[in-house]
Parts: sequence; structure tokens; C-alpha cells
Amino acid sequence: MIKFLPEEKHLVNISPHQKGKRLDLFVADLDEYSSLTRSRIQKLIRDGNILVNNQFKKSGYQLQCDDTVSVVIPSPKAVSLAAENISLDILYEDDDLIVVSKPPGLVVHPANGHGSGTLVNALLYHCCNLSGINGELRPGIVHRLDKDTSGVMVAAKNDLAHHRLVDQFQNRSVKKIYHAILAGVPRLSSGKIESAIGRHPVNRKKMAVLENGGKHAVTLWEVKKVFGAYSFVKLRLETGRTHQIRVHMASIGCPVAGDKLYGKKNSGLLTIDRQCLHSSSLSLDHPRTGERMQFSSNLWPDMQLILDSLRENP
Repeated sequence: MIKFLPEEKHLVNISPHQKGKRLDLFVADLDEYSSLTRSRIQKLIRDGNILVNNQFKKSGYQLQCDDTVSVVIPSPKAVSLAAENISLDILYEDDDLIVVSKPPGLVVHPANGHGSGTLVNALLYHCCNLSGINGELRPGIVHRLDKDTSGVMVAAKNDLAHHRLVDQFQNRSVKKIYHAILAGVPRLSSGKIESAIGRHPVNRKKMAVLENGGKHAVTLWEVKKVFGAYSFVKLRLETGRTHQIRVHMASIGCPVAGDKLYGKKNSGLLTIDRQCLHSSSLSLDHPRTGERMQFSSNLWPDMQLILDSLRENP
């Protein structure tokens, strides 16, 4: 495979047997760009980094004989984010990925109101080389947990790992197990919620189960223990929508205990100041070796304390 330096232009002439192929699929099939996701290729096309005969064409343009496709991968942009010496609970690390147990209260990536003190800032400090995606140099966050959700998270340390991990999340080969304390007890001991999730029609800060529109979402749950008006459950996600567990469990009348956005105002015995939701384990294929790996994290101490209190006062 030929390796092209950033900003080097790669020219390819279209042969007769390639006539009629979509532009984005043509680029994706080139060995030199096999690590790029189709969404990134489409963004490169939109940004004018992939041209046909030096002219802009849409991703769906059907190539013609004697067309010349030029591809330029822009140099990564330097980030203005500061590396911060924030302690990380590292479960596993090698040259390709890092797995941490995220504490509650830690925002994953910078956003409005959270320009520092995030997991990204911590990774910038801890890791020498971080993956770049969409032309910007930044830590390889391939999935996220809500600020007040604790537990297992994986991040990529190079482009190859980043794209292969993203592919695994998109094709749902990553197995994600959570545990939660619910303010309520489901009618059955186990079940499956399969309903679309999208932006709430009124409160744009919330997500909601939608009858029309939204994205397909599937959550499987199993009650492990009942404590009066509360229950401790194990959950498995088949999809990864924003606030999925919180929205789905609230939709059956059993919101995650302590959830200020989707839960009940009165938490009763609970003194915890966040939703009682923990990412317990993550199973995935190593992006380089293909080896199946599983990473686990015990309940965060604050949530374990609540569970112990419920056991003592059933």
C-alpha cells in the first residue's frame, strides 16, 4: 500500500470498468484510503478535498471514462484544548487504545460550559499520540457516556484504531452491559424495549420515545433485585442512542433513580446526586489483532453505597 503524506494530491484516472461507480464508493475502494469511513470520505467531498476533473461533484456522482479524481487529505489542525493532569482510572492500555473507568461528574468532551476539565483534556495529558478524525487532531472518542454516568469507556490512540472501533460500534458488534438502580419495579423480571428515540418535540434538551421519526433503539433489561419501590437491573444495549437507557426505562414508568431530567422529583431514601447508571462492561475486537476483549468496571463507590443502603433497608 502506498502511503501519502498529508496535503499530497493523489490523482486517479477512471478506467472503463469503473464507469458508473459512485464517487464516494470509488474512493472508499482505493487501498490508500481503506481506513477512512464512508462518512469521512463524504465530508472530504463536501469540503472540496476530493474533486473530479478539478471540479466539485457530489458523493453520488457517477464516474465517467477518462474522469480524473484528485484526493487531498488535509493536514490535521492543531487543537487549542489544553492538556490537563486529571487522574484516570485506567483499565487497559496499549499502542492502539486506552480503556478507562469514567467517574461520575466528568464530561467526556468539551462543549458549551465545559471547555476544560473533561476526559479529552485528561487524555491529551496522558497520551503522547492521539487519533485524528475529520481533519482535526483530537483524542479518539469513539463513543460517550453522559456526564453523570460512570463506568467503562474506550478511546482510540491512532487513526486505524479509531476507524475500526467506530465501525464496530456502528455495526453493533460491541457488547455493552450496564447496571442501574431504578425508581420503580418493572412488571416483568426481564424484557425488551424496542422503540424509536428522537429529540423531544417540546423540550429540546431532552430525548423522547417517538411514534413517528426518531432512530431505532433496543434495550434489554433484567431485574436482579427488588428493594420495595426500587429495583436493581442489568441492561444490555443493542443500539447506542443518546440517553437511551434513561429514556427507555422512563417510558415504562421506571426511570433511573436520581435522574433529574427524566426521573421522579422525590428520590426517597436515595441521597445520591446523579443518575444511578453505570457502564459495567464493554466487549469488542481489538482494532489491530482482532482478538475479542472484555473490560469490566465495578460499580462506582457512590452507587455501591446506595445499593448497600437499599439492601439494609429493603
